[in-house]
Amino acid sequence: MSAHTQTAEKGQNTTLLCQESYVCSGTDEAIFECDECRSLQCQRCEEELHQPERLRNHERTRIRPGHVPYCDSCKGANGNIMHASMTGSRQIAAVRCQVCKINLCVECQKRTHAGGNRRKHPVTVYHAGKAQEQQEEEVMDEETKRRKMTEKVVSFLLVDETEEIQVRNEEDFIKKLDCSPDQHLKVVSIFGNTGDGKSHTLNHTFFYGREVFKTSPAQESCTVGVWAAYDPVRKVVVIDTEGLLGATVNLSQRTRLLLKVLAISDLVIYRTRADRLHNDLFKFLGDASEAYLKHFTKELKATTARCGLDVPLSTLGPGVIIFHETVYTKLLGSDHPSEVPEKLIQDRFRKLSCFPEAFSSIHYKGTRTYNPPTDFSGLRRAVEQQLENNTTRSPRQPGVIYKALKALSDRFSGEIPDDQMAHSSFFPDEYFTCSSVCLSCGCGCKKSMNHAKEGVPHESKSRCRYSHQYDNRVYTCKACYERGMEVSVVPKTSASTDSPWLGLAKYAWSGYVIECPNCGVVYRSRQYWFGNQDPVNTVVRTEIEHVWPGTDGFLKDNNNAAQRLLDGMNFMAQSVSELSLGPTKAVTSWLTDQIAPAYWRPNSQILSCNKCNTPFKDNDTKHHCRACGEGFCDGCSSKTRPVPERGWGPAPVRVCDNCYENRGIQLDVAELPSDEEGGTLIARKVGEAVQNTLGAVVTAMDIPLGLVKDAARPAYWVPDHEILHCHNCRKEFSIKLSKHHCRACGQGFCDECSHDRRAVPSRGWDHPVRVCFNCNKKPGDL
Repeated sequence: MSAHTQTAEKGQNTTLLCQESYVCSGTDEAIFECDECRSLQCQRCEEELHQPERLRNHERTRIRPGHVPYCDSCKGANGNIMHASMTGSRQIAAVRCQVCKINLCVECQKRTHAGGNRRKHPVTVYHAGKAQEQQEEEVMDEETKRRKMTEKVVSFLLVDETEEIQVRNEEDFIKKLDCSPDQHLKVVSIFGNTGDGKSHTLNHTFFYGREVFKTSPAQESCTVGVWAAYDPVRKVVVIDTEGLLGATVNLSQRTRLLLKVLAISDLVIYRTRADRLHNDLFKFLGDASEAYLKHFTKELKATTARCGLDVPLSTLGPGVIIFHETVYTKLLGSDHPSEVPEKLIQDRFRKLSCFPEAFSSIHYKGTRTYNPPTDFSGLRRAVEQQLENNTTRSPRQPGVIYKALKALSDRFSGEIPDDQMAHSSFFPDEYFTCSSVCLSCGCGCKKSMNHAKEGVPHESKSRCRYSHQYDNRVYTCKACYERGMEVSVVPKTSASTDSPWLGLAKYAWSGYVIECPNCGVVYRSRQYWFGNQDPVNTVVRTEIEHVWPGTDGFLKDNNNAAQRLLDGMNFMAQSVSELSLGPTKAVTSWLTDQIAPAYWRPNSQILSCNKCNTPFKDNDTKHHCRACGEGFCDGCSSKTRPVPERGWGPAPVRVCDNCYENRGIQLDVAELPSDEEGGTLIARKVGEAVQNTLGAVVTAMDIPLGLVKDAARPAYWVPDHEILHCHNCRKEFSIKLSKHHCRACGQGFCDECSHDRRAVPSRGWDHPVRVCFNCNKKPGDL
């Protein structure tokens, strides 16, 4: 191959000629320099040489005036920097050996051609012109500027090991990145096994070797959680992740976290230092692709619509670069010159039945390290080339990146039960689906995690089985079903057109009813004296549905006749009690004065306790001391003793504290009761006996009343003894704070949280009844 118009002896070059001589025979002017072919090429040779698919990705640069190629020996045989790693930069060639067909700098010429037969090899001398020198200076100035731009970059913890985002909001995320809110960015993340040097790779690929991401020679992993930093040179968010196969707790949650990072990334680097590519790499990418398409595609679309993002989040996954570093083995494709590495990788995926369909592209970049340090220049060029491609993943503002990560974290979060795990996959469905299990058949919900927050009900693809414990049957009107409609119906006490009391009367005579909104009353359980058929055989269809934890269940016993009767009686009793409270007090006080002994002070004159002077209120009870006859409160007259001098004996009776202490003082004869007073005293004793007897009867009736209420309770109501506090405000129930049941959900509430009135047709309450605050807010019929 001829390189210049001058002879080798003169060694002066004016025009660079093609060094391949593949089509032009070395006579055409060189237009390109191929870094991997290590030669200068004319237009025709460059097109012909790079037609094979395996050579199309060669790095080629257009030659400028005064161009001088780099030293081939400095770059090494497989792209490894030898001399350049010691001097800190790639050296410009000084000569080209016509026999060895390589370009050499001064140092490499002395090292390789100073002795032996190579000393006699003819060479062509390169002379860098002013344009080339100016270009080198510009390159050095640009490199210096880039280094300075990354000097202040620091990384920060983005998500911890429990999947909790460690930035407060969108503004905090932008502040920690130290970038403009309007700056359009891409996201580059790295994955790989623990100890493979992921953080070290990012530091040398993006930040010129500065330890932006922490590295450590210790056995423990130095990266826990997800860390992020901003590369101001390439305008990308660089994300470092925790390594796979490490000793860690919460393994399931941390693995799920990796897929969230992958979902927001535009480019993923999979770093491996295995001499041969392991199956784990292909399994990881294949499972990640399947999980991405199955769970994340819909969520990213929903996030775009929900957040009103100007830049749509791509439903096609990121590009992947497999960065493979070997020491003792050849790189992938070295043994198959006719095939590109990417095709070998696709064949490997196919053999393992893994299909990485979600990824927009998969590229292989290998480097063989004969002597450290590792050469990251090839990876750097591959990353920059992929970042320039905006056909599938376009740059977006940092706020969009944060919103996408926040939406995925909110949706796919929570603990993952180990007993439901399928360990045959890196990303099993249990990482992203609801963990609820049907109480009747045991099958799991197939909806996404936390779907209940959006009002989406549970769902399972498998059919459920009937369980008598949960009575998970659903009735639908058979006539409506035959007309193409599916209308649910429930047995209940009365029809919606009946008044409450008329409905109770009809229920007592004809039994419960089944009412369809379209067809009206289609069934009565005791419509005829005999021969009444079961509704399942005549007017309704039966379906078995799943019973999910926390739901109301499918109890069909909505016969609330007993409770409605109790509600009516309680309402009447409460009304009579409230209206008659004043007259009852007045009549009771007058009647007591009529049968009271003469020495008792009349009730109308007792305004306060005779000892503690506490004023009596309307509901307070006044007590007379049987010795002195004055009025006292219960606390000042709780003592008892016989008072024979007043005719109270020998049984103990109520006396005040003063008379109890002066029990030894006898009354004068003039104070003894007369015959008329004795008759009044007997009347008082009879009145007290009657009052005590009636009080005992009322007290005895209160106990069965609680049992009657519990027996009349509809099946979906929470029992009274299980309700300790209000289901909404959490106030504890006491004697002063009554508990009330919501007719819709059956939970216990205080009066303030359940004062609304609304019909609940699904529970058999067709007229407005008590409902809680939460049920009242629900749209549509309850």
